[in-house]
Amino acid sequence: MKGPSRELSELRARLADAEETLRAIRTGEVDAVVVAGKNGPQVFTLQGAERAYRVLVESMNEGALTVTTGKTILYANECFARMVKFPLEQVIGSSFRRFLSAEDRATIRPLLKRAGRSGSKIQVLLNARDGSQVPAQISIRPLARNGRDRATLALVVSDMTEARRSEGMLRALSNRLVQAQEAERGRVARELHDHITQLLCAVLFRCQALADKLSASDGPSREEAVRLRAMVGETAEEVERISRGLRPSVLDELGLAAALRATSAEFADRTKVSVKLTCARLTTRLPGDIERTLYRIVQEALKNVEQHARAHHVTVSMRKNGAFVQLVIKDDGIGFGRGQKGSRLGLLSVRERAAYVGGTLEVQSTRRAGTEIDVRIPLPPR
Repeated sequence: MKGPSRELSELRARLADAEETLRAIRTGEVDAVVVAGKNGPQVFTLQGAERAYRVLVESMNEGALTVTTGKTILYANECFARMVKFPLEQVIGSSFRRFLSAEDRATIRPLLKRAGRSGSKIQVLLNARDGSQVPAQISIRPLARNGRDRATLALVVSDMTEARRSEGMLRALSNRLVQAQEAERGRVARELHDHITQLLCAVLFRCQALADKLSASDGPSREEAVRLRAMVGETAEEVERISRGLRPSVLDELGLAAALRATSAEFADRTKVSVKLTCARLTTRLPGDIERTLYRIVQEALKNVEQHARAHHVTVSMRKNGAFVQLVIKDDGIGFGRGQKGSRLGLLSVRERAAYVGGTLEVQSTRRAGTEIDVRIPLPPR
């Protein structure tokens, strides 16, 4: 039976051997590693492990790993160890799966298999030693095969924490810009409705009064007054239409379904493009920011149809789909072409709107086969 002092001496010797092995791997003094496995020891050659290459990898600001298709980590640089907050000696030789959630493990498994032939990328959350999660992007590339015809893979791990933070800040700034735009649209809409439209109506009444005062003998002058009255009436209607488009009062007063019916009817009457609208009845009204987002998406989609699609029919459907409200807009137009930059920019804007309220916006467009926009926004908890 071994005494405590002898066991301690053996452990120290094994630790010294492990540290020397790690040092030799880092400096490129070895070109093979033996890893114990279920089927006995496996030999993995470290091809391309010259000192210059190792120095380059160690100086990277991204994590670098070499793993087997069985997910055993053969090599890791210091950057990856810092990323997951583990000592490097506890990373090398362990399973890469320990740093992934169950969901990410299931997602990355087929990618690792396919990467042996081509390579792929995936975004995951790495489990760090302190319990935190690190957003990361992993690029997977195949390396030369090692002993027993087993492939090894190279993984470059990029810390996405700052990118996510910058993305969040940009999205918050975008949302503040949208809110400022909505406030300005509301102000301009009120100005148009309360002042410009009223002035035009006053001019319209004066034109009518002038036409009524002119006798039949003043034929040309009376006809001119009637034409002027018609022009002023059309101008007043156009100003009112612009005012409703900037901030429809029906949206605030009667809700999203009523606003969509009004804008669809106006669009169909003006463009002669038929619009079929289906709105499922919701038990309660959606929050104002969600209603405005869905309304603006429909508004932008109809604008694209009018300016680019050359469509004859449009369908708009809104319904509750589980914990989401789903909006689908389809047209039978020509789809997106290369010259339709304005439509793409508009859809990019409403996609950002959807993202800020926690939703997604997907676009499927086929040349000469129309466009479909699918929006899903989570319903607020009750």
